[in-house]
Amino acid sequence: MSHVVELPVVAPPTPAGWTPPATTGQSIAPVVERKLIPAGPAYLAHVKRAVHQLSFEEHDKHAEEERKRLEALNGANGNGEDDLGVGDEPEGEDLLSLDPKEWKKQDHYAVLGLSHLRYKATDEQIKIAHRKKVLKHHPDKKAGVAGDSNDDAFFKCIQKAMEVLSNPEKRRQFDSVDPFYEDLEQDVPTEKQVKSHKNPDAYFFQVFAPIFEREARFSRVQPVPMLGAVDATKEEVEGFYDFWYNFDSWRSFEYLDKEVNEGSDSRDDKRYTEKKNKSERARRKKEDTARLRGLVDLALGLDPRIKRIKQEEKAAREAKKQKKTGGAANGVNQKQKEEEEKKRAEEEAKKKEEEEKVARAEAKKAKAAAANAAKKARRAARADGEA
Repeated sequence: MSHVVELPVVAPPTPAGWTPPATTGQSIAPVVERKLIPAGPAYLAHVKRAVHQLSFEEHDKHAEEERKRLEALNGANGNGEDDLGVGDEPEGEDLLSLDPKEWKKQDHYAVLGLSHLRYKATDEQIKIAHRKKVLKHHPDKKAGVAGDSNDDAFFKCIQKAMEVLSNPEKRRQFDSVDPFYEDLEQDVPTEKQVKSHKNPDAYFFQVFAPIFEREARFSRVQPVPMLGAVDATKEEVEGFYDFWYNFDSWRSFEYLDKEVNEGSDSRDDKRYTEKKNKSERARRKKEDTARLRGLVDLALGLDPRIKRIKQEEKAAREAKKQKKTGGAANGVNQKQKEEEEKKRAEEEAKKKEEEEKVARAEAKKAKAAAANAAKKARRAARADGEA
């Protein structure tokens, strides 16, 4: 516990012959108001304590836990820095015995210990991984070690891997032919394997979702629509297949180009090699496009959502047809009823007209008969008068 000690302070006496300085007559600079912005580790610690309502003891405890966590993340180095998930991958004998002259055949991600990240590794993670490998395999580290011939072959492989992966263009060329994914590209399930599975619908999404996720890294257009779920809408499914059938890939195969023979100054040899490389790149590009198109065709043929969408469209068409047929039937019945009523009215009118015609004929006949009877009566009366 601290104690406060008060010490008397006595100013020394003014020296003999001291006189106050004369005024210069110059004006004093005006007072300027300046804004001070708090910064620094002390201020950040104060903010953390204030925001999280921590005491000094609690803050120190959290800081110690964070330091231990960073040490655990960084592994054996223990320098208290976060290695961003790079970690330490085991190094097999095959990896350590790589020939630096065959650098095009080496897996640069595996050399730097980034096999678990590969194309997802950031530039900062690549730098951290390279620093770790240099600290471990630098020739100066091995100098004088018993049983070590100070072979720096693997160190040259490390430097070459860093050279390739730190250059965006060279890294893209290597990612195009990454041997790890080239093996996976051949491991695509067949139509028979999917259909013979005990649960083909679930198996379809299980195996094809990661395949399309890997292929998406080659797309010039981002973001890339993924396979989705079994209950995806018709628009989502159609958008997915439209995108993949028109897939714009940046994948190239320059990394596999054949190098011009060292020491050759022949212009013809260089031209021949360049022409051969260009032809091989075009061939590989064409084969890759056909492979991807075949993958999309296979997925389209096995996608359970396509069958569901077709059934829904068929049901909608039948319902529409049924509705249209029912409406048409009602219209026909109404029209038929109107025609029947019209026909009945016409028949009644015709019947009435015939009855009236018959009545007129009978009335005319009766009138003619009455006229004849009257005529006969007049004749008979004249005959009696003459007699």
